[in-house]
Amino acid sequence: MSTHAQNEARVIPLRRPQAAPQTSQPGAGRVTPAAAPGPAAVPGPVTRPVPVRQAPAPREPLWRDLVGDALRRERLAQERTLKDVAEQARISVPYLSELERGRKEGSSEVIAAAAHALGLGLADLLSLAQDELARHARSRVARGRTSSSSAHHNGLCLVA
Repeated sequence: MSTHAQNEARVIPLRRPQAAPQTSQPGAGRVTPAAAPGPAAVPGPVTRPVPVRQAPAPREPLWRDLVGDALRRERLAQERTLKDVAEQARISVPYLSELERGRKEGSSEVIAAAAHALGLGLADLLSLAQDELARHARSRVARGRTSSSSAHHNGLCLVA
């Protein structure tokens, strides 16, 4: 059973309390309670050197981001509004917006409906997304940040 109250947070110090600096002022010879040994002193963690981390490599884009970007680019190229495309695709405006921003992972039916509303076939939309992914992969290779498994492939294969 815990000795702490049920709604009280338990605080575990990460470092040992620092001893008060000694000065030549009156009372300088006293031991402060924070530095006093005994049950009140809590041993701190063992200090280890912190490794220097390099900046993380740019993350590979998610499929939903690629599809959403392709939908948005095509809609803007046609100078159409979200409302117009959403009505034609029979999906809500907020949902189409979330698809375009990569916030939602649309079903194949919804993605196909949005593509058809833009005059694209599903294969056309996936080809646009694949082109963007290939561009990203080429830029990673150019920066020398490719994994050994992706270095063997010159292109991508999509199955729809």
